[in-house]
Amino acid sequence: MKIAAFALAGALALSACDTPTSSGGYSHVMDITNRTGVTMTHFYASNTGQDTWGPDQLGTSVLGSGEYMTIDFEDGTGSCYYDFRAKFADGDVITSSDINVCAETGWNYH
Repeated sequence: MKIAAFALAGALALSACDTPTSSGGYSHVMDITNRTGVTMTHFYASNTGQDTWGPDQLGTSVLGSGEYMTIDFEDGTGSCYYDFRAKFADGDVITSSDINVCAETGWNYH
Protein backbone atom coordinates (compact mmCIF):
# COMPACT_ATOMS: atom_id res chain seq x y z
CA MET A 1 0.00 0.00 0.00
CA LYS A 2 2.83 2.44 0.83
CA ILE A 3 4.54 1.70 -2.50
CA ALA A 4 1.38 2.45 -4.45
CA ALA A 5 0.85 5.72 -2.59
CA PHE A 6 4.48 6.75 -3.21
CA ALA A 7 4.17 5.92 -6.92
CA LEU A 8 0.96 7.94 -7.16
CA ALA A 9 2.55 10.90 -5.36
CA GLY A 10 5.53 10.74 -7.74
CA ALA A 11 3.24 10.67 -10.78
CA LEU A 12 1.30 13.66 -9.49
CA ALA A 13 4.54 15.57 -8.87
CA LEU A 14 5.72 14.87 -12.41
CA SER A 15 2.44 16.01 -13.93
CA ALA A 16 2.56 19.22 -11.88
CA CYS A 17 5.90 20.09 -13.52
CA ASP A 18 4.23 20.06 -16.91
CA THR A 19 1.64 22.69 -16.05
CA PRO A 20 1.99 26.27 -17.29
CA THR A 21 2.16 27.61 -13.74
CA SER A 22 4.92 25.37 -12.42
CA SER A 23 8.56 25.58 -13.43
CA GLY A 24 9.44 22.22 -11.88
CA GLY A 25 12.93 23.55 -11.20
CA TYR A 26 13.60 24.29 -14.88
CA SER A 27 15.72 27.19 -16.05
CA HIS A 28 13.84 30.24 -17.32
CA VAL A 29 16.89 31.60 -19.17
CA MET A 30 16.62 32.08 -22.92
CA ASP A 31 18.63 33.82 -25.65
CA ILE A 32 16.61 36.17 -27.86
CA THR A 33 18.32 36.55 -31.25
CA ASN A 34 17.57 39.16 -33.90
CA ARG A 35 18.22 37.82 -37.42
CA THR A 36 15.78 40.10 -39.24
CA GLY A 37 18.19 42.52 -40.87
CA VAL A 38 16.45 45.35 -38.98
CA THR A 39 17.27 46.73 -35.52
CA MET A 40 14.95 45.59 -32.72
CA THR A 41 13.99 48.64 -30.67
CA HIS A 42 11.76 47.09 -28.00
CA PHE A 43 11.19 43.62 -26.53
CA TYR A 44 8.37 42.84 -24.12
CA ALA A 45 7.37 39.62 -22.38
CA SER A 46 4.52 38.67 -20.09
CA ASN A 47 3.08 35.51 -18.62
CA THR A 48 0.65 33.98 -21.11
CA GLY A 49 -2.86 35.15 -20.29
CA GLN A 50 -1.84 38.53 -18.83
CA ASP A 51 -3.62 41.63 -20.14
CA THR A 52 -0.53 43.85 -20.06
CA TRP A 53 3.07 43.61 -21.24
CA GLY A 54 6.01 43.63 -18.87
CA PRO A 55 8.70 46.30 -19.10
CA ASP A 56 10.81 46.76 -22.23
CA GLN A 57 13.66 44.28 -21.74
CA LEU A 58 15.97 46.34 -23.93
CA GLY A 59 15.60 49.46 -21.80
CA THR A 60 17.56 52.23 -23.51
CA SER A 61 19.47 49.74 -25.70
CA VAL A 62 18.60 48.21 -29.06
CA LEU A 63 19.30 44.77 -30.51
CA GLY A 64 20.97 44.97 -33.89
CA SER A 65 20.56 42.28 -36.52
CA GLY A 66 22.84 39.35 -35.70
CA GLU A 67 22.92 40.24 -32.00
CA TYR A 68 21.34 38.41 -29.08
CA MET A 69 20.48 39.06 -25.46
CA THR A 70 20.07 36.58 -22.63
CA ILE A 71 16.99 37.00 -20.43
CA ASP A 72 16.00 35.20 -17.24
CA PHE A 73 12.20 35.12 -17.37
CA GLU A 74 11.77 33.85 -13.80
CA ASP A 75 9.43 36.38 -12.22
CA GLY A 76 8.59 34.56 -9.00
CA THR A 77 5.40 32.98 -10.35
CA GLY A 78 7.08 29.81 -11.65
CA SER A 79 5.29 30.23 -14.97
CA CYS A 80 6.98 28.62 -17.98
CA TYR A 81 4.72 30.08 -20.67
CA TYR A 82 5.24 33.61 -21.94
CA ASP A 83 4.06 35.84 -24.77
CA PHE A 84 6.68 37.95 -26.58
CA ARG A 85 6.30 41.23 -28.46
CA ALA A 86 9.20 42.65 -30.48
CA LYS A 87 9.18 46.06 -32.19
CA PHE A 88 11.60 46.97 -34.97
CA ALA A 89 13.04 50.20 -36.38
CA ASP A 90 11.03 49.80 -39.61
CA GLY A 91 7.74 49.77 -37.66
CA ASP A 92 7.15 46.00 -37.79
CA VAL A 93 5.80 44.35 -34.64
CA ILE A 94 5.98 40.59 -34.10
CA THR A 95 3.92 38.98 -31.34
CA SER A 96 4.47 35.33 -30.39
CA SER A 97 2.31 33.44 -27.89
CA ASP A 98 2.72 30.53 -25.48
CA ILE A 99 6.52 30.26 -25.61
CA ASN A 100 7.74 27.66 -23.11
CA VAL A 101 10.81 29.36 -21.63
CA CYS A 102 11.47 26.27 -19.47
CA ALA A 103 11.86 24.00 -22.51
CA GLU A 104 13.39 26.36 -25.11
CA THR A 105 16.91 27.76 -24.82
CA GLY A 106 16.60 30.33 -27.58
CA TRP A 107 14.11 32.30 -29.67
CA ASN A 108 15.07 33.66 -33.09
CA TYR A 109 13.47 36.50 -34.98
CA HIS A 110 13.88 36.10 -38.77
